[in-house]
Amino acid sequence: MGVALRVLDDGAWVSVNDERRVSVSELWRVAGAGDGRVCACDCADFVVEGFTDAGADGRTVTADVYGQCIRCGETASVAGLPVGRVVDGTFRPLAADAVRSPRGGSAGRATLAGSR
Repeated sequence: MGVALRVLDDGAWVSVNDERRVSVSELWRVAGAGDGRVCACDCADFVVEGFTDAGADGRTVTADVYGQCIRCGETASVAGLPVGRVVDGTFRPLAADAVRSPRGGSAGRATLAGSR
C-alpha cells in the first residue's frame, strides 16, 4: 500500500495521505553523533522551524528539517529525521519524548505515540 508524503504550507507541515500530521514549532530530542549531527550537544533540544522534504525509509516516515538547538543556539539543517511509521497502513507519529537519529542512526529505539 502506497502512502502519499508531502510538505505543505511553505514548510510548516508534513502531510501523510493528504492529512497534516507533523508540524513545525515542536521540540525534538536529536542524537548528537554521526554525520547528521545538529550541534556539539550530546542530545540536542531542537526546535523545528521548517520542513524541506518528506520521504520514507521502509515503513519509517522521515523529514528533512531546519531549526535550532535551544541548549547551545546552533542552527542546523538535518536530513532524514524520523517523524513516525506506517503500521498496518496507518501513520503513527513518534512519541514526543523520543530521541531521533538522522538517517537510521542508533540512539536507541524510538517509541511510537500510543504504544507504551
